Amino acid sequence: MKRHPIAPLLVLAAAVLAGAFPAAAAELAGVTLADTAEAGGQELVLNGMGLREKFFIDVYVAGLYLPSKERSGEAVLGADSPRRLVMHFTYDVSKDQVCDAWNESLAANRPSASAALKKDFETLCSFMADVTEGEEMAFTYVPGEGTTVEVKGQEKGTVAGKDFADALFASWIGDHPATGKLKKGLLGG
Repeated sequence: MKRHPIAPLLVLAAAVLAGAFPAAAAELAGVTLADTAEAGGQELVLNGMGLREKFFIDVYVAGLYLPSKERSGEAVLGADSPRRLVMHFTYDVSKDQVCDAWNESLAANRPSASAALKKDFETLCSFMADVTEGEEMAFTYVPGEGTTVEVKGQEKGTVAGKDFADALFASWIGDHPATGKLKKGLLGG
């Protein structure tokens, strides 16, 4: 049987193209997240994924998206660039539990928070709802616009200011994150 002269070139081109495109998703604890996301018209890459555990219960898997890979939480919070965090719940959590977690994080990461920042966290809490296994929350910061909050696939609102975005993202990658293991995973460790 005679082979077409272009066949080897097609095989080579297919092999090169297959290596040129990264996998379409990443997986942790049975949860799959996309390798890229969009914020403010800019493509972000999945920096890392982490599992939030509490009292030996897997609560959610989070994925942090940034313009480029970064291992330092301080550098992420210091940069005024787009970022997105997706929380995929693996356990049912009430609105009150979520709000308690936001308040604990604010107290831990910003013990002398301004009245304005505390008010922003009250606004964040007003966006919350009970979540069940398989549902998601997402938080997307775009410089000059603020942080857009999505709960169960619905946009709930946007909170202005980098100070709020930094305080919120400190919940996961700040000096006092929910857990060190979660922070390490989100920062690609």
